[in-house]
Amino acid sequence: MTSPTIGPSASFVLRLDNFEGPFDLLLQLINRRQLDITHVALSQVTDEFIAHVKAGGQVWDLDQTSGFLLVAATLLDLKAARLLPGTDVEDPEDLAVLEARDLLFARLMQYRAFKQASGWFAAAMEDARLVRGRPGGLEPQFKGLLPKVVIPGGAQRLHKIAVKVFTVAEPPTMPLEQLHLPQVSVAQQAQRVAAVLRVRGRATFVELVRGVDRLTTVARFLALLEMYRNHQVGFEQETPLGTLEVIWTGGDAVVEISDEFDGNEQQETDDG
Repeated sequence: MTSPTIGPSASFVLRLDNFEGPFDLLLQLINRRQLDITHVALSQVTDEFIAHVKAGGQVWDLDQTSGFLLVAATLLDLKAARLLPGTDVEDPEDLAVLEARDLLFARLMQYRAFKQASGWFAAAMEDARLVRGRPGGLEPQFKGLLPKVVIPGGAQRLHKIAVKVFTVAEPPTMPLEQLHLPQVSVAQQAQRVAAVLRVRGRATFVELVRGVDRLTTVARFLALLEMYRNHQVGFEQETPLGTLEVIWTGGDAVVEISDEFDGNEQQETDDG
């Protein structure tokens, strides 16, 4: 697709002292800085455009005319800015004109970009007129080629599958039985262990915990550690990981176990 014109009309041809050709080509040369705007007689350009419009008769093309006025005004401002001397300028007004020069050139570039975009949209819309949408779905001659859906097992199996799919599963639950196990007092177990050892003098740890549950076993082990710290029992073990024997060394002393293992509530229950 060829690039759209950036001027008012591709048929508008200029004949100047230093240029002869379409108006679009003149703008492109100025745009690419291949032709200095100061060397272009804008008055001749205006006269030629007026003659071109009059040659068209009584009906004027408003788009063509407004486009030329915009481009001509931009070129006029750009030429006025270029005519300023290139040396250092200290006058604020002259500096403002120099700054406006680039803005005017940017306006010309923007105009060209919009003209190109409008041409692309026009071409796309023209191509879209030739496009026809195809309705969705299969054509009738192909619908019969699809195999029929067969569900093996009959209606009962389909019902079971539907019940399994649409039934909301119950969320998993965490058993809470371990939270309600009876508490075991270390102090009470210490008294029972001490009573056995006072009678027998010595016993293995296996004998002291035989027939009790896991919590009671832990409580009696903690009680033995407390009694060992109070020099009321001693331990003997001939080989590593061998049989652990507990020996009573407390005499008739009262077994007192601190309540760091039993809570205050448990202690009050025991006292009651």
